[in-house]
Amino acid sequence: MRNLELGTNGGILDLDHRNCGDRAPGASRRQFLKSLGFLGAGSRLSPDRLLGRLGQAASVSGTVKPYRIDVHHHLLSPGYMSRTTRFAEGGARAGSPLQHWTPATAVEEMDRTGIATAVLSIPVGGMRFEKDEVTRAVVRDNNEFGAKMVKDYPGRFGLLASLPLPDQDASLKEIEYAYDVLKADGIALVTDYDDKWTGDPAYVPAFEELNRRKAVVFVHPTAPTCCMKLIPQVSEGWLEYDFDTARAIVSLLVNGAFEKFPNVRFIFTHSGGAMPVLTGRIDRMFSRETAGDRAPNGAAAEIKKLYFDIASMTNAAALNALVAVSPISQILFGTDYPFVKVAETTDGLDRSTFSKNDLQAINRDNALRLFPRLKA
Repeated sequence: MRNLELGTNGGILDLDHRNCGDRAPGASRRQFLKSLGFLGAGSRLSPDRLLGRLGQAASVSGTVKPYRIDVHHHLLSPGYMSRTTRFAEGGARAGSPLQHWTPATAVEEMDRTGIATAVLSIPVGGMRFEKDEVTRAVVRDNNEFGAKMVKDYPGRFGLLASLPLPDQDASLKEIEYAYDVLKADGIALVTDYDDKWTGDPAYVPAFEELNRRKAVVFVHPTAPTCCMKLIPQVSEGWLEYDFDTARAIVSLLVNGAFEKFPNVRFIFTHSGGAMPVLTGRIDRMFSRETAGDRAPNGAAAEIKKLYFDIASMTNAAALNALVAVSPISQILFGTDYPFVKVAETTDGLDRSTFSKNDLQAINRDNALRLFPRLKA
């Protein structure tokens, strides 16, 4: 028998009898998979998907080289943990597995789930981006802590640096520091800052600089103050995060940001949230009610240029809606770890009907176009 190994394209290259048991001469591929116990768990999957499961399981035993690039992966810096209300006042930290997070445990989880590299960004829970020293300190601490993780674990992490976006002077300084000193791979923003969404004209100076630097800008959802606790016992994560992603995209669209800043490459999360099912309606409304010079080819054409990660939104409905409005080349693997279990993304992706080439693009290749440094 031969060794089990995962190539750079994520495919199974070979099999090792020391881990998988002996294979009888002439046994079929299907019989062999059945003997490994994968057929029952994945009987709805194609042979390629079954082999993908085999590779994922082998990664648990450490015999497969991780290959995925996770573009939606959070870090918990000391400054964030001590200064944000979600943790500093007890809250979710009490008894939560998040309190046990460390860079080392993050790497262990990545190895276990086939993630070669994670692109780090600040969480948004409990974080208020005010024009004050506390916000600037949390942002700087996050960025420096992330840069240290990149240095301490070569090849395992990238960094999306945060900005105190409502404070434009501080943001311009942080962009310079992030790129020129910390060597960040991109920038992480949130969908809105106290009900001012990302396309607001107040943020033009920062976006002009990001456009000059041809930045990758990752936009994470939050909940607007106008829409918190609208329904008793329903947290913002149920609905508002996904709707706020759509609001942020529309804000950029109607303010002409996609046309003004063509060098900025945007990533939005969770399979676009509510955006895919609203794209047709937005495209029609935009054409009727908005000046064409803000997006001469229409809203749908601008949305096709955006990137979307699939963190925890790999159910069939979400993926079908996303691929209806976005080409495969714009879809990225993401997990929202450590706030969401990696399996909430990988399990759905393994059950999907994407071809082997499409899975390769989603799991790795599309991210490498955005972050070529991660090829090393």
